Amino acid sequence: MISASDFRNGVTFEMDGNVMQVIEFQHVKPGKGAAFVRTKMRNVISGAVTETTFSPNDKFENAYVERKDMAYSYNDGDLYYFMDLESYDLVPIDKKLLNDNFRFVKENMNCKIMSYKGTVFGVEPPNFVELEITATDPGFKGDTATNVLKPATLETGANIKVPLFINVGDRIKIDTRTGEYLERAKG
Repeated sequence: MISASDFRNGVTFEMDGNVMQVIEFQHVKPGKGAAFVRTKMRNVISGAVTETTFSPNDKFENAYVERKDMAYSYNDGDLYYFMDLESYDLVPIDKKLLNDNFRFVKENMNCKIMSYKGTVFGVEPPNFVELEITATDPGFKGDTATNVLKPATLETGANIKVPLFINVGDRIKIDTRTGEYLERAKG
């Protein structure tokens, strides 16, 4: 059991049959009246964010969210298969559970599979990936203007904006959380 007075960022707990994660919290002790805890929390399964006020004495069950590394193997229609790195079992995950940032994942990349009581509710790709440019307009000598971007297609089929000096065949580093170009890949 966890009480509302023990809330910290990242704490997960069960409330009304849902698994909630604390995003922000504030312990408030007004001059008059009882103290309370103002909380901004996310439903980890649906992603909905709500703000709620609790009494510091409110108690909730702890919710343990399992985060397991698995390798993306392949997809078959709307099912994406991930291999458990310990047991080598293939786990099918529905396309609806994948975020937009999954477009930067290619086969054999490790992802974090998030589940609660055996039910998978999310897939978290690595924060940074290195991918090859498969299509973009050619860069020309002297194209060094700062902050000028052009469209490019990656080996996964995702489209992003890259600087003018990037060419087809270049490997680049991408932040999957924002979908932005970071730098040319080293080596």
